[in-house]
Amino acid sequence: MSAPGAALLTRPPAEGGGRSLAAQLLLALICGGYAVGAALGWGSSEIAEIMGDFGLSAAGILAAVSCYSYARSIDRRERPAWLLFAFSSLMGACGNAVWGWYEVVLGEPVPKPSLADFAFLCFAPPAIVGLLVLAKRPVTRAGWVCLGLDSWLIGGSLLTLSWSLALANAARTAQSGATGSVPSAAISLAYPLLDIALVSMVLVLHFRRSEGNRSAVNTAIAALALTVLSDALFTSPLLSDGYQSGQLLDAGWFAGSLLLAYAPWGARRLHPLPPAAPHPPAERPHSRPITGSLPALTPYLAAAVCTLGILYNVVDGRKVDRMVVFTGCTVVLALVIRQGIMLLDNIALTQELAQKENHFRSLVQGSSDVIMIAAPTGTLHYVSPAAAGVYGREAEELVGSELAALIHPEDLGRVVHEVRRFLAAPPTEEPTTRIECRFKSGGGEWLNVESTVNRHQGGLILNSRDVTERVRLQAQLQHSAEHDPLTDLPNRALFTRRVRQALSGRRAGDHSTAVLFIDLDGFKAVNDTIGHQAGDELLVEAARRLQDSVRAGDTAARLGGDEFAALILGDGSRDRSAREYQVHEIADRLRTTLSQPYRIAGSEVRVAASIGVAFADPGITPSDLMRNADLAMYRAKAGGKDRVELYAPQMQAEVARKAELAGRLRTALHEGEFALLHQPVVSLATGEVTAVAAQARWRSAQGVLFTPAEFLRVAEHSEASVAHGREPTPGREPAPGREARGGAGPGTGGAGGGPDTARAAELGRWILEEAVGHAAERHRVGHDVPVAVRMTAQRLLDRAVPTASVEALLNRHGLPSGALVIELADSDPRVPFDELERRLAALRRLGVRIALDGFGSGYAAISALRRLPVDILKLDRGLVEGVVESARLHKITAGLLRIANDLGMQSVADGVDLPEQVMALRAMGCTHGQGLAFSGPLDEYRLRRALVRSTFPVPGGAAQPALAGGSPGGSMAIRRGSHNETPVPPT
Repeated sequence: MSAPGAALLTRPPAEGGGRSLAAQLLLALICGGYAVGAALGWGSSEIAEIMGDFGLSAAGILAAVSCYSYARSIDRRERPAWLLFAFSSLMGACGNAVWGWYEVVLGEPVPKPSLADFAFLCFAPPAIVGLLVLAKRPVTRAGWVCLGLDSWLIGGSLLTLSWSLALANAARTAQSGATGSVPSAAISLAYPLLDIALVSMVLVLHFRRSEGNRSAVNTAIAALALTVLSDALFTSPLLSDGYQSGQLLDAGWFAGSLLLAYAPWGARRLHPLPPAAPHPPAERPHSRPITGSLPALTPYLAAAVCTLGILYNVVDGRKVDRMVVFTGCTVVLALVIRQGIMLLDNIALTQELAQKENHFRSLVQGSSDVIMIAAPTGTLHYVSPAAAGVYGREAEELVGSELAALIHPEDLGRVVHEVRRFLAAPPTEEPTTRIECRFKSGGGEWLNVESTVNRHQGGLILNSRDVTERVRLQAQLQHSAEHDPLTDLPNRALFTRRVRQALSGRRAGDHSTAVLFIDLDGFKAVNDTIGHQAGDELLVEAARRLQDSVRAGDTAARLGGDEFAALILGDGSRDRSAREYQVHEIADRLRTTLSQPYRIAGSEVRVAASIGVAFADPGITPSDLMRNADLAMYRAKAGGKDRVELYAPQMQAEVARKAELAGRLRTALHEGEFALLHQPVVSLATGEVTAVAAQARWRSAQGVLFTPAEFLRVAEHSEASVAHGREPTPGREPAPGREARGGAGPGTGGAGGGPDTARAAELGRWILEEAVGHAAERHRVGHDVPVAVRMTAQRLLDRAVPTASVEALLNRHGLPSGALVIELADSDPRVPFDELERRLAALRRLGVRIALDGFGSGYAAISALRRLPVDILKLDRGLVEGVVESARLHKITAGLLRIANDLGMQSVADGVDLPEQVMALRAMGCTHGQGLAFSGPLDEYRLRRALVRSTFPVPGGAAQPALAGGSPGGSMAIRRGSHNETPVPPT
């Protein structure tokens, strides 16, 4: 039983026990007062008669009401018994009330027989039946027969003795036939006979009482026994003739009634909380030999009483009465039958015991577990035959040996401590215990043994089994769970636990402990070029080098992929600079070792190592220490790779700023702070607007529109300045890049490869939907100009953007499919061209045109042109910017344009900002241009004004570029300065 459960069951009796003691004292005072009053005669005969008659009647009514109320409050099989006890008490109360009516009210002697006799005779039968209900019910027919025989043995012996003492005279008086004496004699016989039956049931119930409310049942038995004793004294010849109401004998009946009234409620206070859940029964104290043998001696005691009744007649010189002989014969016959039944039961039990003994012997001897019995001294008294198969030692060899001599010395102290603790614990709280130790086998090796230990006569019973294989498997599983399967180095979980151990205990104050995070630069290229098998061999070799390079007490681990870590334990040094120098030297040596060429599959492979170092500052947690080393490692990679970087607090501030940046982008996207602008695409021959290119801008708090790529570069520039101790120069921005002029960085047509890929994808979806929606509105008012949306290959291959979604978007807004142009933004050679080709072909079947953006910026563009279904070639702005100044670029651009013309494709030059570029490109055969030479990105209002005009002037000489909506001063400013900022157009 648990401690809370024990407290729950023991606390209420402590409170209710005080009330119960007070009730018992009150009951004793009332009964004692009644006895004293009866002994003194109550002061007068009138009061004596009232107390002897109506006092007993009141006590009986109280007992009847109490038993009835208790029966109503319980819902068990004992309810009928308490109802019968209530009826029995009520009959006794009625009898005393009739007796008082005659003696007190009428002032007449009570006639014999009278209604009082009828009521008193009705007292015993209900009580007898109630006791039968409370008795433990036999489960077999033989049990019922034994119950009847035991009752008759007790009742018959008492009848023999009573008949010899008094009942024979009453019977002879009844046979004489005197007037009025027959009913009186019959009643005189009925009283003792019913009392004998009641006494018999009381004695039988005492030995066969059920396991219910034992306290209440015992109290009720005592009350009935006291009543029967008073009846016996009343019917005895010594008192029956001289009895008067109010005498001391009435105190017995009065106490019996009050005790019966107290029985259920006093017991209830003693046990206020019946057990709600099954608990293991408490071990009962061993019964005394005499008390335990009383049930078995009962038949013999009954026979002895019967014999005493017969001997009384013989010794007194009387003739033995036939009734005594007949009753004695029946008692002897019942005793013989009872003993015969007991003999048969003993034979059956003996056979069953022998069968169970054979059964358990077979189980013990045939069990694969070794069962041993050890004496309190530790000597083995019994060992099962399974020891030969488990321990490799015969059972006879182990018997008599000391158990301690068989246990491994390293485990002996722990086993002895556990056994002593187990033997000192209460058996009810801890019936068994489990011990694991190493046991010496016959071959001299140590086996892992698991034993279940039980108590046995002060010693122990050990049920042992060999668990060596299980222990080995557990150790193997533990090793697998804590080590990397490829390199067999500790994994992240074990490394984290060892870092935690290094930061706690006696090393808690050692701040020279350091953690190194190591990343192999160029490992991905090894996987991509010579295969993953070679990459695994490289990782194994790198792990071996790392393990050989760290000190004996340090830990090298693989965290995953090509990331490794090392825990360098401190030496207690308080010189921080010297310790940093030492650890930096260790890290640099590791970097040099890991950067040595690897011989993989007959080829020489080279990778570098970027290492971040963090020290265990005071109060740092394991997760923070590992995070700091990780930040330092990424700073080493960002600083040029193949280097060692020590952690500085500014690195964490940089991470916080990047997280803030990602949050600002996320907020800007959700709160609608992005705007969509369009830049016209103009025919270089006629100046007509043939298409518009959608570009996203972010509206800053100062009312300035940034491209997302420009916003990221400004933030990164500021972070780099702060990290190096410099503040960004006000008014200076980084030079415009491709994303700034083209309007969309790699990734989502404007995300610029931002820090949050999910946000970038969401921004890409927003640009596509906004561009199609605005184009549909312009189409409905008569401006049938296609819109071009820039998308990366990764975006096109995203399963979240199937072809059907593009078609559904066009149908939802009512835009013809030919009015949408998808600009393929990059030409990454790692992109699966087969899947990209299928996706682009599906878009072309819908009528969507495909433009290859950035053509001429890399060798992959030629592969894309050869394999992908492309309608438009869009020259990279890097070619356009130098087409006038550089003869080489001029020739390259001219060749690319010839390819486009030969393939029948349109060509669009991106970043056409100067009139000279317009004239040069037109002379080379370029058909369209996009740039500041015609117009910058426009909001919807300016765009519609430009579409109404529909054409832009095409420079034919030294003409100035026509910038829609701008002034000459504005155009000069745009040409001289940066295009990172675009003022918000008026609406």
